[in-house]
Amino acid sequence: MGIVILFLRGINVSGQKKIKMADLRHALIKGGFKDVQTYIQSGNIILTSENEAVGHSVGQIIKKNFDFEVPVLSLTVAEIKHILNNIPFQQFDEKNLYFTLLFESPGQDLVDAFNKLEFQNEDFVVTSNCVYLNCKKGAGKAKLNNNLIEKKLHIIATTRNLNTMRKMLEMAS
Repeated sequence: MGIVILFLRGINVSGQKKIKMADLRHALIKGGFKDVQTYIQSGNIILTSENEAVGHSVGQIIKKNFDFEVPVLSLTVAEIKHILNNIPFQQFDEKNLYFTLLFESPGQDLVDAFNKLEFQNEDFVVTSNCVYLNCKKGAGKAKLNNNLIEKKLHIIATTRNLNTMRKMLEMAS
């Protein structure tokens, strides 16, 4: 596998599922991972692994060391590049661009129903692994958020902004 980029869903939000990144790095290194790096407190990890089930293994380490379960999404550098190279919007303000990363592909019937939704000042495009969000008034005012996407598409997802996605790719290089 090599370099893997991992995104944790729902840690350090509103005092829930708190993990200090230094403690997480230590636990992952102790668990056998190499070149472990983290970025900000929202659960962004880069590491080196030959383990095909790296997301599952990281989830087990978190459960063992921090006593709660958290969904873990693992992506390759190529997958992140693909997401960033295929932004579907012609015009956008970079600070209002978000990526809701999907843990699995949603069913086509759910995508079709979702595509019929409309949100003022918000554009979106659903792909098999990402919902691209253009929140023209900012994410804080957006109606279309991670929880709504999960509910409507019946999947687990985690959302990151453009700066975080770029930084993860930069750190992995």
